[in-house]
Amino acid sequence: MASMKAFLRKLLLVLLCLVLAGLFYLDGVITGTFEAKRYALPAQVFARPLELFAGARLSLADVRAELEALGYRRVERVRDRGQFELGPGSLRVHSRGFDFPDGAEPPRLVRLSFSAEQVSALASAGDTLDILRLEPQKIGGIYPTHGEDRLLLRLSAVPDTLQRGLLAIEDRQFYRHWGFSITGITRAAISNLRSGGVVAGGSTITQQLVKNYYLSSERTIRRKLTELLMAVLIEVHYPKDAILESYMNEVYLGQDGPRAIHGFALAAQHYFDTPLEELGLHQQALLIGMIRGPSLYNPRRNPQRARERRDLVLRVMAEQGVINEGQATVAQAMPLSLQSGSSADRFPAYLDLVRRHLVDQYRREDYASAGLRIFTPLDPRLQRQLETSASRILNTLNPGGDLQTASVVTRTSNGEVVALLGGREPRATGFNRALDARRPAGSLLKPAVYLAALEQPERYTLATVLDDSALRIAGPDGSVWAPRNFDRESHGQVLLHRALANSWNQATARLGMELGVPAVENMLRRLGLKQSVPRVPSLALGAGEYSPLMMARIYQTIAVDGIRTPLRSIRSIVNRDGETLRSNLTEYERGVDARAVHLLRYALREVVREGTGRGVYRYLDNDFHVAGKTGTTNDGRDSWFAGFSGDLLAVTWIGRDNNDATGLTGSSGALRIWADFMAGAATRPLYYRMPEGVQLHWIDDQRGMLTGEGCSDARLLPFIEGSEPVQRTDCRDRGEGLRGWFEKLFGG
Repeated sequence: MASMKAFLRKLLLVLLCLVLAGLFYLDGVITGTFEAKRYALPAQVFARPLELFAGARLSLADVRAELEALGYRRVERVRDRGQFELGPGSLRVHSRGFDFPDGAEPPRLVRLSFSAEQVSALASAGDTLDILRLEPQKIGGIYPTHGEDRLLLRLSAVPDTLQRGLLAIEDRQFYRHWGFSITGITRAAISNLRSGGVVAGGSTITQQLVKNYYLSSERTIRRKLTELLMAVLIEVHYPKDAILESYMNEVYLGQDGPRAIHGFALAAQHYFDTPLEELGLHQQALLIGMIRGPSLYNPRRNPQRARERRDLVLRVMAEQGVINEGQATVAQAMPLSLQSGSSADRFPAYLDLVRRHLVDQYRREDYASAGLRIFTPLDPRLQRQLETSASRILNTLNPGGDLQTASVVTRTSNGEVVALLGGREPRATGFNRALDARRPAGSLLKPAVYLAALEQPERYTLATVLDDSALRIAGPDGSVWAPRNFDRESHGQVLLHRALANSWNQATARLGMELGVPAVENMLRRLGLKQSVPRVPSLALGAGEYSPLMMARIYQTIAVDGIRTPLRSIRSIVNRDGETLRSNLTEYERGVDARAVHLLRYALREVVREGTGRGVYRYLDNDFHVAGKTGTTNDGRDSWFAGFSGDLLAVTWIGRDNNDATGLTGSSGALRIWADFMAGAATRPLYYRMPEGVQLHWIDDQRGMLTGEGCSDARLLPFIEGSEPVQRTDCRDRGEGLRGWFEKLFGG
């Protein structure tokens, strides 16, 4: 008997040691990971903020669209943040304010006046306001591999009715228990029996938090005991408010595709497109009610069931004194007030570009859970215009068909990517054609050939005579390359600028052979192309595989006079403490002689005035000067257009994913999307400004000789000083003032 008692004492001692060891282990887990889990946040990605100031080229409709996209509500009279009202030619808005990387923008009540499609005046509190920055749209998030998304909130920012309503439903003894509540379990069972439904749960908020943070959902005694012990340990280490705050950031409230919606702040945005602090009672009650079953009470899939659950929560809130009976009655009469339900990743193709730029500088585990705020130059107004133009033109060309498209838009001044379209369906995820489609570029590569020539003014000028006759080039394997012009005709002796404007293949191929493939490849590198190209004569006509983004790099350099500027999708990155980790400064590097680029830009203006791109001016005003180039590949498989105004550059592609023929040329397909977009987006035309070292001369446009102003076939062309022709026609100046023609055609 004594030996049995001794054995039992030892057994109890061993069990006690095991329990203590288990407690120490659980305590270590909690103290070592609770803070990290509490603040593990995905990166938030923001568009540019809309800046409003007197003279801004924004209509009242533009500003209203921006406000609605930000979740502002139109009201008869503005009283609170996040509201706006309309008046004749004016708008009053109560902005929300925002902490920008360069300083905080306070919330303001502002009156904006509009005139002639632009902002004419801003006033706040009776005083003129220089500028108002609206908060930027959140365009998406970059989540950890488990896909959880959340917005961090502080308890002080949570409406009091939401806090008290949550405790009334989930844990009425929260501020009085030590992690678990026997009376709470009993009361919950009684409440559920009385109501005939699940109104309250037996687990405390602390236990629910433990389960969400550390444990699975399996229903076993061991898991439940572990949950209880860990709940007590959390209560020992952390104050009640910290636990409640963590719970409100962690609680699961639904699914958006692969993205899990966690926390009340994100749920408010997801279901109502409204900040948490602006939710009405009926919306707060709906979110509280969803805790017991986010799928069961999903208001989009099960609106009637969700409404019944919401009304039940409102009754309990009234019974517990959180709200009065009148408030409950009014809230129960309200609709669900859901927003459209679009994915939080509003611009998935652009977000894909941001991710790729991040990968170059951060580990995924750092940027996907460190709560970074990533500010981008994406312009939602330009993005909407791009999507609208692409949809309108594709539905005309191929209604309901399989034609695909992709576009990249940059701001020429700094290389920022301001809009991007990865396919016909702008909200679709998956294959991003703007970044990943690899297609022959056709004539879009020709400017590199001509630029390589124009950098040699002793050999080539815009007036150099090229041979546009048929040619055959034998390859080392015995194959023969015999390029032909699109019109299947030869044009004989033509001036260089006309060969490019009309995209004549034979003249370009001969020029490429004269220069040599290495010279063309070198020019592509200097313009910004990074990937390898085929070292074959057909490179001059677009051989190889290129994405719209690659083409945008090349044309960006041309648009800014030969200065190579990296394309950027990130302006700055800010950590959760508000410290700027990175602020991108524009990097400039001279890639090509500015004088040669100037001559090329002349020819690209001619493309859209007289050549293959003249269809542009079916969309643009005749005095709005742009430059561009069409591109068409064999059998019309790819339709391209690249071009720029004084403020924007855009590259557009149309084709089929299976590489079948489209029946489109660059001018009948991609040009139409490009021009439709530019007509609604570009605000500054190109102006003709000659760099130092360039002069204008009158040239006979048939023979390439110097001639006089007003003579037959006279044309004013720019030349690098000293490279103008030596030969002259017999005609001398007739003084007919044709310089005005040049300025009208190409901008003064």
